[in-house]
Amino acid sequence: MAEEKSKRDSIGMSLKGCRTNNGFVHNEDILEKDPDPSSPGDSPQHSAVGILGPEEPDLKDIQPYAGMPKEVLFRFSSQARYRVPREVLFWLTVTSVLVLIGATVAIIAISPKCLDWWQAGPMYQIYPRSFKDSDKDGNGDLKGIQDKLDYITTLNIKTVWITSFYKSSLKDFRHGIEDFREIDPIFGTMKDFENLIAAIHDKGLKLIIDFIPNHTSDKHAWFQLSRNWTGKYTDYYIWHDCLHENGTTTPPNNWLSVYGNSSWHFDEIRNQCYFHQFTKEQPDLNFRNPDVQEEIKEIIQFWLAKGVDGFSFEAVKFLLEAEHLRNEIQVTETQIPDTVTQYSELYHDFTTTQVGMHDIVRNFRHIMDQYSREPGRYRFMGTEAYGDSIDNTVMYYGLPFIQEADFPFNDYLTRLDTPSGDRVFEVITSWMEHIPEGKWPNWMIGGSDRARLTSRLGKEYVNIMNMLLLTLPGTPITYYGEEIGMGNILATNINESYDVDTLLSKSPMQWDNSSNAGFSEGNNTWLPTNLDYHTVNVDVQKTLPRSALKLYQELSLLHANELLLSRGWFCYLRTENHSVVYTRELDGTDRVFLIILNFGESSLLNLKEVISKIPTRARIRLSTNSANKGSEVDTHAITLDKGEGLILEYNTKDLLHLQTDFRDRCFVSNRACYSSVFNILYSLC
Repeated sequence: MAEEKSKRDSIGMSLKGCRTNNGFVHNEDILEKDPDPSSPGDSPQHSAVGILGPEEPDLKDIQPYAGMPKEVLFRFSSQARYRVPREVLFWLTVTSVLVLIGATVAIIAISPKCLDWWQAGPMYQIYPRSFKDSDKDGNGDLKGIQDKLDYITTLNIKTVWITSFYKSSLKDFRHGIEDFREIDPIFGTMKDFENLIAAIHDKGLKLIIDFIPNHTSDKHAWFQLSRNWTGKYTDYYIWHDCLHENGTTTPPNNWLSVYGNSSWHFDEIRNQCYFHQFTKEQPDLNFRNPDVQEEIKEIIQFWLAKGVDGFSFEAVKFLLEAEHLRNEIQVTETQIPDTVTQYSELYHDFTTTQVGMHDIVRNFRHIMDQYSREPGRYRFMGTEAYGDSIDNTVMYYGLPFIQEADFPFNDYLTRLDTPSGDRVFEVITSWMEHIPEGKWPNWMIGGSDRARLTSRLGKEYVNIMNMLLLTLPGTPITYYGEEIGMGNILATNINESYDVDTLLSKSPMQWDNSSNAGFSEGNNTWLPTNLDYHTVNVDVQKTLPRSALKLYQELSLLHANELLLSRGWFCYLRTENHSVVYTRELDGTDRVFLIILNFGESSLLNLKEVISKIPTRARIRLSTNSANKGSEVDTHAITLDKGEGLILEYNTKDLLHLQTDFRDRCFVSNRACYSSVFNILYSLC
């Protein structure tokens, strides 16, 4: 009897263990009870679920319940009504994941390269001594730039470009640098610069700065050591023996300075002549010396570590000179050699663009790439080689597999000194035809070494030149003040040594009609303000609906928001008058922007003569005359006043770049197509 009771207790414990629910009640009507000793041991209620033996339990009358043991769960899960939905859901999940991965890979594969920050919006070039004075000494400074960052953002600018601010003498606009790692006290301190970088980045902007590697000031420590034959610095500059008697120097050859007269100057301490491409206070570095190249590399790294986003490398074509000392050829062979004193009177085959110069530029690029590895921190590189032909200038883009500059600065529009539609077309098409395939263009209509736009072409052409700048393909570059139509000052009264021709475009920024145009609260400014500052200033123009500033802001906003302008094709049209006419269009869209800029007198233009399938009516998206904005014009007869510009918008499926007649007049740097269905760009057009 004891053995039988023990067996019953064992079975009861097994049953109780099977029905335990870890706190969850399956059915309150079947709460656990102690097994009835009088109940038969083979009761179906218990043997079906409780006793796990070699025989499989009968589940025919059992329903699933929470907390069932795994042996029972497995029996239920193998039934078709549970197994099939589970397998369907599994394979649906696998298929969905594979489709999602495939779609992601496909989108990445067909997507065009995203525009980088230096491509996505305008650059704004600032001459820091003339932008804003914060300490009342009459000189613009770094704190002044920081104070005006909010204004810069209203222009939809993406990149701030600050020209030379290094510790320097006042010769040649601060290009004679005494210390590449120091801020000139006129502009502030290194702490001011660090604060400016942080503020620029906080605004979502980028900063590029000038770098002048070709030469230093004669006050630079390197030069002082070199003239005294000190160690490795002995050959940091280009020295040659020359004859110096009775205060007269006979140079080694006929090479000339950019500013005229011999490019050799006798140094009484070293008793030799040193070479200078610019002023005698700016001796050229010897870039054939590896130590010099290493010094320049470390300086570039110093500023990149400070957080600058890129450089404009100045005067790069002068980095190397021929190792021989042969005379350069005269432009006029019959000219008496002793009278050849002007730079333009020689062909500079031995002092510019020498073999090996592009290798140095590529080394600069390599340094920039090392600092571009961090995601989102691409370091921009631009080169300045003004005065070169377009053929030579575009060489700074590099080769298909060897990159140099992101772009060489294109200053050809700044050389226009008379309004001419034909000349504008010539500049645009020459650049687009010479630029290597896939490279990014850029455009400037003003600069620190050029007369201002208003003074070159006239006030009536400021708006159409800004419209041109912001609707051409590529990166637009604006010199401070051009957005409000500032002009050259008429005269200067200054004791410093400058080239007066370029000094006139560096007058203080005109902020308002208060004293000194709001540039400085000091008694005097380093240059006088323009006499028109009472009417030509930021404060006045931001409230006028038809001002140059308002139009610039609208144009830059359109440039930022329209794929047609940032990614689209450029197709130019030939006309018989002084108008410049071109389209911006994008594969996958049926919208077209047609830009018309009149550089002549009032004229009547029939667009049907140049675009046969253009609609009869087109909407004015933007106009230099704000009263016309949003209205429509008859494309058979468009009347344009002198200096008037229009951006027309119309719908068509006959895009010009797809037509044979226009194929040689259309250009695109990075082709992209738009899908209106998925609202994405793709590259497989």
